[in-house]
Formats: sequence, structure tokens, C-alpha cells
Amino acid sequence: MHDEHADALHAHALRLVNGDRTRAEDLVQETLLRAWRHPESLDPTRGSVRAWLFTTARNLAIDAWRRRSTRVGEVYTDELPEPPEAVDEAERAVQAWTVAEALDRLSSAHREVLVECFYQGRSVAEVAARLGVPAGTVKSRTHYALRSLRLVLAEMGVTE
Repeated sequence: MHDEHADALHAHALRLVNGDRTRAEDLVQETLLRAWRHPESLDPTRGSVRAWLFTTARNLAIDAWRRRSTRVGEVYTDELPEPPEAVDEAERAVQAWTVAEALDRLSSAHREVLVECFYQGRSVAEVAARLGVPAGTVKSRTHYALRSLRLVLAEMGVTE
């Protein structure tokens, strides 16, 4: 597995850590160690090995970034923080109506995939099963639906 995927995994890790070779090597090592510890995750019926390795590396990089970012910038002070801004319910209602109107202007296939993915919070696999289409179709419909939504919102004068 190392011989087959290490070069691609290392290149992916370099992109994830903005070119830091040491962190990329650590990331590759930890990813391969996880693969060795959990060989059941590499079952070909669950997907490709390379996809699992890339996803695991990405998740490890995100976890490391989160650990670093929680420690950076901690400030201790005796002053109380500013209260959060009040939520303008009228503005929120107008935004909701605007988005609903924009969604109504989309084709039914595009509207359906956006509602399932973003409002219902379903994964690509779940949406594909519900709609009876391949996962790739859900992904492409989502891409083109968001593109169409952007155009509709621009026509409505909401965005540029």
C-alpha cells in the first residue's frame, strides 16, 4: 500500500499543510499508521483505498489545525466581553423569503437537491438513495443548482 499510494498521499499532505514538509511527513506517517491499525476500513467494497487515505489525511490535518487554533490567541482579562449583536428578526425573515423566492425560480431537480442537501442536512449518499439517482448525479446537480441560484439571486439584485 505504501509503494502504491505514498507519493500521491505525500503530495496531498503537502497541500494540506501549506508546503511544510515536516508536518506533511508526520501527516503521511499518521495516516498510514491508522490504515495499518484499522485494515477493516480499507475494504474495497466501501470505496477506494486512496480515497480513504486522502480523507483520513485531510481529517488529521483539520484536527491538528483545530488543536493549534484553540491555543493561539487566548487572552485573559478582567473585562467582560461585548454582548452579542441583537438578531434582527425582520431582516432574517426577509432573507428567508428572498431565498425561498430564488429557490422557486430554479428547476424542480435543482431545487430538490438543494433542499435535500442544505435544508434537510442529508449526505450525498442519502440524497442519491432518496432520489433514486447515482451519487455523482447528486453532486453535479448540486454544483449546477448552486450556480443557477447565484444567477437568480444576481437577477433579483441580491448579489453581484
